Amino acid sequence: MSTKRKSDTTAGAATKKARSSETIKKFQSARMTVEEVLADKSDFPVPDGEDEVRKTTVELVEYIKHLEGEVNAATAAAKPVQKTKEQIETAAERVRTAARSGIRKQMSWKPTCKEGRAKWAYDGVCPDPLVFASVMNIEGPPKFKTKKVPKDEFGELIGDLEVEVRYDTLVITGTDVNVRWNPETGEFKFSGTYGRLRGL
Repeated sequence: MSTKRKSDTTAGAATKKARSSETIKKFQSARMTVEEVLADKSDFPVPDGEDEVRKTTVELVEYIKHLEGEVNAATAAAKPVQKTKEQIETAAERVRTAARSGIRKQMSWKPTCKEGRAKWAYDGVCPDPLVFASVMNIEGPPKFKTKKVPKDEFGELIGDLEVEVRYDTLVITGTDVNVRWNPETGEFKFSGTYGRLRGL
């Protein structure tokens, strides 16, 4: 099986190389014309007769169209695929689930829970701004780098953040949850405090 795959790869590379060689030959005259013009813009060779002028013009136009095709293909390959609304929401739900799990794991009993000032922080990465916007329930790519979200609103965004411990329940405390967002890297951070539900 591996021998066949290697053979297929070799054949594909050979075919691609042959096509590239054909393309070079096809546009060799046009490339030479371009080089001659650029080398001496004020005194480059001019074709003799109408037929030669037409031939050179056609070669240059075909070469230009070929280059345009290569640029368009490269641009299309580099352009990220636009997600559908369903795909964005699915990806956002994965971010929420991971954040919810990460935050809850940090909510263990500590003496500072009595005063509701035990700290938690969750770091994550979400490269797609539209997905993070969906996580935060806002329209369009986030325009903020730091933001405070009311803790009750944050709970609605992320989901259940109550953790049962012996004789009590731990919940997010304070007034707000801090949100940091780096649009260049997609890194984000949620942070806040938690404590005893009965102590609130």
